[in-house]
Amino acid sequence: MQQLITDIPNQLNDVFGSLAYFKPELYLTVLFILVLLTDLIFRKNSTWLCRTIALIGMVLVLVMDLDQRVELLKGTGTQYLFGNMLLLHKFAIQFKLVIDVLTFILLLYFTWDNKLKAHKKGLSDLYTIVLGSVLGLHLMVMAVNLLSIFLAIEMVSLASYLLVAYKSERLVSTEAGLKYVLFGAAASAIMLYGMSMIYAFTGSLSLGTGGQNIAQLAQVNPLSVSFALVFILLGIGFKLSFVPAHFWVPDVYEGAATPVTAYLSSLPKITAFALLVNFVSPFAFYEGWHGFDFRLVLAIIGMITMVAGNFTAVLQNNVKRMLAYSGIGHTGFALMGIVTFTPEGLSALVFYLLVYGIGIIAALALANYFENAEGITDVREYKGLGFKYPLASVCFVMVLVSLTGIPVSAGFMGKVFVFSATYSVYQHTHNVWLLAMMATGALTTVVALFYYLKIPLNLFLKRTELLLSENKWSIKIVVLAVVLALSLLVFGIFPDWLVSLLG
Repeated sequence: MQQLITDIPNQLNDVFGSLAYFKPELYLTVLFILVLLTDLIFRKNSTWLCRTIALIGMVLVLVMDLDQRVELLKGTGTQYLFGNMLLLHKFAIQFKLVIDVLTFILLLYFTWDNKLKAHKKGLSDLYTIVLGSVLGLHLMVMAVNLLSIFLAIEMVSLASYLLVAYKSERLVSTEAGLKYVLFGAAASAIMLYGMSMIYAFTGSLSLGTGGQNIAQLAQVNPLSVSFALVFILLGIGFKLSFVPAHFWVPDVYEGAATPVTAYLSSLPKITAFALLVNFVSPFAFYEGWHGFDFRLVLAIIGMITMVAGNFTAVLQNNVKRMLAYSGIGHTGFALMGIVTFTPEGLSALVFYLLVYGIGIIAALALANYFENAEGITDVREYKGLGFKYPLASVCFVMVLVSLTGIPVSAGFMGKVFVFSATYSVYQHTHNVWLLAMMATGALTTVVALFYYLKIPLNLFLKRTELLLSENKWSIKIVVLAVVLALSLLVFGIFPDWLVSLLG
């Protein structure tokens, strides 16, 4: 009891000291409550007001992210928060900037889907859910304790389940939501079991405090530790959608409303990469660790994921399913940046994930545009529409060029940076798995041409009789697509601008 009384002032000092580095998350908490109260007070008529508050709030959160970077640079460059539950560092802030920029884009886009906009309850709840999930995403980026990792993942998972089933009157959305919940619950249970094994081996939930727990794990039976680490990787892999935790992706992406698909394919996936870095780093940089080989395992997973995602995407005709499988392929490629275990590799990864996030949101928004305008979701029904909707179609081509990785696009520069970082490490280590990953990445980039080019091929090279459409189409989506497509072009020509913005 006396020890507890002595520790209370120290714990309070730690909490108050941590709050100075927790401003973006505090702003997000206030913003979440404010939007929630606005929804409760104004009910159905609150959609536009909730959206406005959310957009203004996200701008303030971005400002706090930049302020947080300045505060961090004044110190040691890293800062543990709340009793070593969270770790703030350069790459965490970069990931948060990426998350918040993409969140702002998505908040703009949500109301431009005709089917989602027609929801009988309005979209106020949706903005509340998204902001709550963004708070969880921020925590995922900084989590270095098994407890904080699990809580942050579940916070994001609950929001994702609600978003997928938001259009509950649609049977397809309900089915997609149910599948997502079932797969997510199984992944969470497996991950939690792995965490409980780590706790049993070490007596602690912390991973990032000097390597003491890693040293203890090094003394445990390697097979037992490997089982625990594989279980945790599967839980994280569910968010990343790498093989074999990818089965839910095509059905859920197809069944969810298109803006929700854009959310799932960008924010949770990008954040899961940051979480994977936090989880793997203590093992990768502890010299005494000779057990589970993360580089070998992640390299194999990355190659299988690239092959499975890209080759399966070739067989798809539904645009959302095709983009779902392509996203799986991008996950495999992005793992290349992690297995380098270098700051250069992580910087390349952040750049790649940002341009991927912009590209996939733009691609899905344009698919949504054609669905709104013509009521079509099959790429074979795009025949000749490039001449009916020229601006949207040209933007679609520009976005797909970036997603493929063709010069002169931001996607190409992202792949160049990842390849360069990986090759630099290969020159020093001559690790055959790094070489194999680069070869697989080059091969699957060529394969990606075969399915991405289906869309421009049908838009411009295949003709059919064009009829007037009675469906409403949104000029706002076209404006958003133009801005995003031009940004991918500009950052492809001047990548240093984006690198300097990220810091």
